[in-house]
Amino acid sequence: MAQQVTCGEATIKLLEKYNVDTIFGIPGVHTLDFYRGLDQSPIKHVQTRHEQGAAFMADGYARASGRPGVCLLISGPGVINGLTAIGQSWADSVPVLMLSSTTASYTHGKGWGVLHEVPDLQAVTDPLTALSAVAYSPADVPELIGQAFSIFASQRPRPVHIAIPTDVLEMMVDPDSYTTVRMPTRPTPNPDAIAEAASLLVQAERPLIMVGGGAKEAAGTLTEIAETLNASVVSSAAGKGIVPESHPLSLGGGIWRQPVLDHIGEADVILAIGTELSETDSFIEKHEFAADSKLIRIDIDPSKINDLYPAEVGIVSDAAPAAESLLVSLKLLEATGVKRDTAGIVQAILKQVMAETTGNEKQHAKALDALREMLPSNALITGDMTQIMYSGMFAFSVDAPGLFHYPAGFCTLGCGLPNGIGAKLALPKRPVVVLAGDGGFMFTVNDLITAAELGLNLPIIIWENGGLMQIKDDMDMRDIVPVGVQGVNPDFMLLAQSMGCHATKPNSMADFTQAVADALNADRPTVIELTQGADWLK
Repeated sequence: MAQQVTCGEATIKLLEKYNVDTIFGIPGVHTLDFYRGLDQSPIKHVQTRHEQGAAFMADGYARASGRPGVCLLISGPGVINGLTAIGQSWADSVPVLMLSSTTASYTHGKGWGVLHEVPDLQAVTDPLTALSAVAYSPADVPELIGQAFSIFASQRPRPVHIAIPTDVLEMMVDPDSYTTVRMPTRPTPNPDAIAEAASLLVQAERPLIMVGGGAKEAAGTLTEIAETLNASVVSSAAGKGIVPESHPLSLGGGIWRQPVLDHIGEADVILAIGTELSETDSFIEKHEFAADSKLIRIDIDPSKINDLYPAEVGIVSDAAPAAESLLVSLKLLEATGVKRDTAGIVQAILKQVMAETTGNEKQHAKALDALREMLPSNALITGDMTQIMYSGMFAFSVDAPGLFHYPAGFCTLGCGLPNGIGAKLALPKRPVVVLAGDGGFMFTVNDLITAAELGLNLPIIIWENGGLMQIKDDMDMRDIVPVGVQGVNPDFMLLAQSMGCHATKPNSMADFTQAVADALNADRPTVIELTQGADWLK
C-alpha cells in the first residue's frame, strides 16, 4: 500500500492517469488540498485572474486539442463565475471538466451561512452539464471522474462538473486505490438506416450536405461523399473546413447569408451530419428552411434526430463510422452524382454573397484576406463575438476542421482571448491568432497578464469600432435610439504594454501583416489594434 495522501492530492494523481497535462484555475481556501497535490505533479497549472477565464481557457484547450480541458475552481463564487464559459462548452459540445470544491458535507442543506455557501451547487450547474455530481466520500471520486471521461469518450462531449466537499478533500486515502476505468466506445450506425439514406441520396436531384462540428473526424470521407453525389456542402460555424472551403463543391460557413439559405431551400434531400441545425448557425427564426426537403440526420445525440427538424431517416451514430458506411453503400449503388453543374452553382452563390456585403463587411474581408494570405494553412483562429468574426464565417477560408473557432452557440462576449490562450497551450507549435472586438475584449482583458506570464507568441487583433456595434446596428434597424452601446475605450496600446505585452496600431496593410508576422515570432503576446473606417481598410 502506498503512503496515504489527502483525497485532494489523490484526485490530482488520478487526473494524471487520465493524461491530463494542464489545469486552469485560481487557488482558494477551499481548494488547498488540490493544490497540495499539484506541487509535485507533472500537470501544468495555469494561474488565471478570474474563474471565467479559467473555464474559457479549458474550453479553448479542448476545442484545439480534442482532449478534455480541465479547470479547477473554488466553491460558490468560483463555480458561478465559471458558468458562462461552461454554458459555451455546453452549447458547442466541448469536453470540459469543471472540478471544484464545495462547502463541508455536514453543512449542506443547513443554511448556516458558511463561507462560499450555495444552497444547492449541484442544481446550479446541472442544466449546463452532462453530469453534475457531488462526491460525498473519497470512494465517490474515482467513480465520478471515470463517469466524466466516459462521457467525453462515448457521448456528445458536453461539460461535466464534479464537486468535492472540503471535509472530504482532507480525508486520507491510498492513492493507488484511485484507478482509471476502461473507456466505452461511441455508437455505430444501423446498416438498414444507412442503406435507406444511401437510396434517398442516390435518387435526389438536388442533394445537399450540411456538416457540423460533430463531423470533424469524418472530414475526408464527407468530401468523398460530396464528390460521389456531386452535392453542395454547407457548414455550421463549428463545421468550417470539414470539407475544404477551397473545394469547388463547398459553400463554406456562410449558412446565414440569404443566397446560401435560398440554395438550402431548393434542396430535395439534405444530409445533416454532426449538426443540430441550430438558429445560431443560420439565424432563421421561422425554422422553415428545410420544409420541402427530405432530411437525413446523423448524430451521436439521439435527442437531435426528431427535434425541431424531424428526420426522414435518423441515424444515431458517431459521424466517422456512419460516413464510412454511407460511402460504401453509395458505391454499391453505383452512385454517379446528379447531372447538373453543382460547382458552377456554388461559385455563383459565393460571388453573390460577396457582392452583397456591406461597407463594414468589405473592410472585414480586406483585413481577413490579408491575414489568410500571410498565415500558414494550419493557423488556428479563436474569435470573440464580433462583427469581423461574423464576416469570417464566409470571408475567411479554411481547408481543415478545427481551425476557425467562433463559438456561435452560446454567443457570449469575452471568449476569444482566453480561448486563444487555452488553444496555444494545447498546441504550442501551432500558430494561433485571436480576433476580438473592442467591447468583448474588455470582458476578459485581465487574461492578457496570464498570456504575458506564459510568454505566449499570440497575436491579439482588436477590431475597434467604438463599442457594441452589432447591437447598435440592431437598434438602428428597429428605430430604437442607441442606449448603452457606445462608450470610452482605454488606450489599448498603453493597456497592453502595462500588462507586459507588445502593442501596435498599423497604418497600412503592409504594417498589419508585418505586425502579425512579428507577433508570431515574439517572446510575449502582441495586441494589434485595427480601427474600423481607417483609410487603409476602405
